[in-house]
Amino acid sequence: MPAYVYMLRCKDGTLYTGWTNNLEHRLAQHQQGKGAKYTRGRAPLELVYYEELADKESALKRECAIKKLTRREKLLLAEENSEVHKKYK
Repeated sequence: MPAYVYMLRCKDGTLYTGWTNNLEHRLAQHQQGKGAKYTRGRAPLELVYYEELADKESALKRECAIKKLTRREKLLLAEENSEVHKKYK
């Protein structure tokens, strides 16, 4: 089953990275304040990056790798993939 890693930009400019097996549903949860504790109260949220992976294990590894990046590196990753991500904006 495919899994996704995604990155959100919060209204305060911070970035949140997570994983899910249903991207549309998870984004809706975040927007409704039912997502991660970190994103509650930080809406509106903007999806700036996502990546589809083969399975949960791969998504968790990729999430961990992205979280180790600097803020600048995360923003570059999002910028490099901005055209791909218009589907969910």
